[in-house]
Amino acid sequence: MTQDTAARAAEILRGHRESIDRLDAILIYTLGERFKHTQAVGRLKAEHDLPPSDPSREATQIARLEDLANRADLDPEFAKKLLRFVIDEVIRHHEQHQS
Repeated sequence: MTQDTAARAAEILRGHRESIDRLDAILIYTLGERFKHTQAVGRLKAEHDLPPSDPSREATQIARLEDLANRADLDPEFAKKLLRFVIDEVIRHHEQHQS
């Protein structure tokens, strides 16, 4: 590999990594915003003695996210695992509000 080719590859790699870093920041801020809303939902459920989980809503969301993943060319199994992780964390927060 020539020095010019290596320099070009390093430049392309740097550009990809910068994009990845920006996307990681978007993911973290988006999750932070999502959890603000789910925590408000948890408080509302606790105030009105509603159950911390809603299996029907969860099933709908999982199906919706699976469809979005397919359209985004993302492995739907990965998307479901990620959503399941997030939902489990939300339920844990809701259960804390119940006590």
